[in-house]
Amino acid sequence: MPEETYNPWTVVNVVFHHLVDQGLHPTFGDGHPGDPAAELLRALGITPEAEGDARQKTAVHDHLAELRRSVFGEPEPPVSY
Repeated sequence: MPEETYNPWTVVNVVFHHLVDQGLHPTFGDGHPGDPAAELLRALGITPEAEGDARQKTAVHDHLAELRRSVFGEPEPPVSY
């Protein structure tokens, strides 16, 4: 059986809805919620999906922009995630 992967944001969404259904009022704390969500997935034996982490997406976009500048000398395009 192949290893399952899930987007950490899916876990955040499910947990928040579960807490609300229990009458609680969850709020985001300091920091990126993807880290605790990914830790929860790992504790459940599920590998978090890196593509779901916005920080990974930003890093990839930044790296590609740097490659474009170094190869083509193009100015940095406007950011529109």
